[in-house]
Amino acid sequence: MPDQPCNSLPLLAPSKARLALGGSCYWCLEAVYQSLKGVDAVHQGWVAAEPPDSDFHEAVVVDYDPSRLPMDVLIEIHLHTHHATSGHALRQRYRSAVYVQNQVHAQLARQVLTQLQDEFDSPLVTQVLPLAAFRDSKLAYHDYFYTDPSRPFCERWITPKLKLLLDRFSEVTDGERLAQAGVNKASLPSQRCS
Repeated sequence: MPDQPCNSLPLLAPSKARLALGGSCYWCLEAVYQSLKGVDAVHQGWVAAEPPDSDFHEAVVVDYDPSRLPMDVLIEIHLHTHHATSGHALRQRYRSAVYVQNQVHAQLARQVLTQLQDEFDSPLVTQVLPLAAFRDSKLAYHDYFYTDPSRPFCERWITPKLKLLLDRFSEVTDGERLAQAGVNKASLPSQRCS
């Protein structure tokens, strides 16, 4: 497993970490991780693992500060903000996965998935795979939610996930940023995304 795959991504400072996450559209994933304290950058596009999983799937690559936002919390948020137990027909486009850059992170990710399985009624379908390649999405799609949170897609699909962040993960959620986008606990019905 390479330590620095994905040459199109910026180099990380030694104190930072990188994880890619897939499972739903990159607009949804991007908004979730942009709304967390300790996330430095979110790169949306397509990621691929090593063969036999080398086909590209929509995902985000998250650059974060592990001293402020531990990897296990990122994975827990991921599991609760997409259908992590569903083998639905769109899995060919939206692979439920945690993409890692080294064996230490792979082992930790597998342990987290095992520990969190009891929070779900059905088996998790989320895989742990090596992050081998990244292709950026079109610039026009970047920062999709925060450029216009009132888009119907944002209100229907993204806002409930952000509400879940406020309800369940408030200690790592940037509530001020969400409030500026019109997202707060009082304004939304509760919805579980997983």
